[in-house]
Amino acid sequence: MITIPLVLLNLQDDGFHLLVEVVVFNKTFKAVLDTGASKTVFDKVTVEKYLEDQQLQISDRVSTGLGTTNMESFTWQVPQIEIGGFQLNDFEVAVLDLSSINYAYENLSIEPIIGVIGGDILTRYRGVIDYGKMTLTLKQKRRASQQAFSN
Repeated sequence: MITIPLVLLNLQDDGFHLLVEVVVFNKTFKAVLDTGASKTVFDKVTVEKYLEDQQLQISDRVSTGLGTTNMESFTWQVPQIEIGGFQLNDFEVAVLDLSSINYAYENLSIEPIIGVIGGDILTRYRGVIDYGKMTLTLKQKRRASQQAFSN
């Protein structure tokens, strides 16, 4: 189990976003923690700065919830993601153009984000958000052999 600090971002009286620090490409970025997002998504423009195109796989999944349903979608098997010290290896994320979100952030003088940490990570690693302490707790999945002994 690891406890990860969160930052509450006030969107100028238009709601709030929770931000979490992530490390990808050996570089630190901010990501939005989004309990309503079914899948973790990274920004295509940012990812392409570090990757060659052939590492992105075209996806036939429809992307919903980001303002459009006809957005070109890709997937990427991320070799390593670190979320506030919690390490994930070979984790598949969706890759979409999040430039409209980053443009809105820029207009609010907020640093761009690399993406959105979604329900796939929060569910798989039993995420718990504590708004009072502004933390996210994630737990490593137990191996099958550990689960057999705990039943």
